[in-house]
Amino acid sequence: MLDVINGKMASANAPKRKAGSVTKGGRGAAAQCVTLLSTIFNFAIARKFLKENPATGVKKPPTRKIERFLSEQELARLSVAINSEEANTGNPFPAAAIRLLLLTGCRKSEILTLAWSEVDLENYCLRLSDSKTGAKIIFLNAPALAILLALPRESGNPQVIGGTRRGDGILQIDKVWARIRRDANLLGVRLHDLRHSFASVGVRGGLSLPILGALLGHKNSMTTSRYAHLSDDPVRAASEVVGSRIVAAMTSQNDNIQTDAQINSKSYATAHALQNQS
Repeated sequence: MLDVINGKMASANAPKRKAGSVTKGGRGAAAQCVTLLSTIFNFAIARKFLKENPATGVKKPPTRKIERFLSEQELARLSVAINSEEANTGNPFPAAAIRLLLLTGCRKSEILTLAWSEVDLENYCLRLSDSKTGAKIIFLNAPALAILLALPRESGNPQVIGGTRRGDGILQIDKVWARIRRDANLLGVRLHDLRHSFASVGVRGGLSLPILGALLGHKNSMTTSRYAHLSDDPVRAASEVVGSRIVAAMTSQNDNIQTDAQINSKSYATAHALQNQS
């Protein structure tokens, strides 16, 4: 495990791979290796090749969950960059894929492999036959539905997000995303962060964690609980609304109601003026 953490597992004689796909190791990679091995051993136990799982009890290295949420200003810049990319290339598919990722909270693989047979326009939803958590339904909001309705359907291509050439299969959008995030000044933001942004907007808008989990297709409530800290914002905002209304009401009443001291002061001033006139 230490070799994986330190990045020593890559062979010096390994064939050259394309940029961005070089294995570097690290704590995250080591933790995933433990999970993968445990899954393989459990499969072997189910097939009666093994009696025990050697990975049981192996402590995973601590990792830090990366959760990046786009602000309203960043979302505005992203929209401009997406529109510019689409106008410059004349290809509607990458832009549509990125917009759908943001508007549905889907995973990248779920959108890039989406087939027209899984799009239920009549009931405004996607009926995914397979995903990370199995078959699930994704409900479409009006903006997401509009994107799908505007997309051209290529003859002979069952994929919603078609390739750059007619008849191409799944479109790869990593290079397109690199250009868009550069133009939007969102360096370091991943496509998966659009899913996090969808979740953050929902929580800040007052959605409960169970509802958010249903939208994201989480099977385990613990997965959704990572967004719990965001729910403080709407509560704090609600407190501000209540407080401001109370203060406004009190201020309004003070403007209309004269205290005894104010009445006595005015009476004294009036009496003093009349005395001077006499």
